[in-house]
Amino acid sequence: MDRTFYPRSRRVAPFFAMAAVSALLIAGCSSGSGGKESEEGGADSSAGKADTARMKVALVTHQAPGDTFWDIVRKGAQAAADKDNIELIYSADPNAGTQANLVQNAIDQKVDGIAITLAKPDAMKDVVAKATKAGIPVVGLNSGLSDWQSLGLMSFFGQDESVAGEAFGKRLNDVGAKKAVCVVQEQGNVGLEQRCAGVEKTFEGDTEILNVTGTDMPSVKSTITAKLKQDTAIDYVVALGAPYALTAVQSVADAGSKAKVATFDLNKELTDSIKSGDIEFAVDQQPYLQGYLAVDSLWLYKNNGNYSGGGEEAVLTGPAFVDAKNVDAIAKFAAKGTR
Repeated sequence: MDRTFYPRSRRVAPFFAMAAVSALLIAGCSSGSGGKESEEGGADSSAGKADTARMKVALVTHQAPGDTFWDIVRKGAQAAADKDNIELIYSADPNAGTQANLVQNAIDQKVDGIAITLAKPDAMKDVVAKATKAGIPVVGLNSGLSDWQSLGLMSFFGQDESVAGEAFGKRLNDVGAKKAVCVVQEQGNVGLEQRCAGVEKTFEGDTEILNVTGTDMPSVKSTITAKLKQDTAIDYVVALGAPYALTAVQSVADAGSKAKVATFDLNKELTDSIKSGDIEFAVDQQPYLQGYLAVDSLWLYKNNGNYSGGGEEAVLTGPAFVDAKNVDAIAKFAAKGTR
């Protein structure tokens, strides 16, 4: 399996700097689609639990209802919580203002730590400052590589979306693509925009952006279908998440297009589609690892004063390519919901 980690313009701490963290694949509780309501988990789990004082940690993301990517993040976070004797409280909303309110709720609950995503960092700036003022350590994951330090977060776990996009664009060159449409499911999400910008930077063919409403999958399908019918020169659909890639496969068939589909991110169904040839390849950022390391880092900080990445550099969890050559090696983990 290609586990190449692509270089960045500045130093980063690789994810294996956390090698002291054990049992990364402990089975956690599976989750539903998330949403506005907070959920607690792991309170009754005792196997392998740390003997340190009970902690309460909030994980607050920008998950949209039905986006199964976040189930994998939550599974990793819950595995760390179970191991570390942490009560994990999960809440999510794709609306940035509502997400900020959820962080405020966590502050009001006097949690011991907060892990957040920064899809729209400007909306999170004030509430992060409030958490810091309240003495609550905050770490970032998944979205916000360019902003976590300026907002005063302690650590960050994720991939460099620009680097991932650039690697994707080079891969399109390798397979001989000529025109790609990059499907953005959430306008204003800095990470998604960086992915498409990275593709456009290195791809030698033409790149077009197609904005869709990610919370309305029938609309996503019809919009992609219409675009493929309108522009028959498109030979690659670039999806920015597994559910949207699987929908794009249906759009290609409905449009009678010969375009191929490739994507960022994985889930079980996506790995099955790579096996069948419906999806050409995917970029994996290891969301399970993001959730696990974010929660575990808060336990390490409280109990041993550790700063992941030294508090200065992000801890990268990707990107790496998954295709027909290596998909069998990770499919068994995807089937468990951990990849």
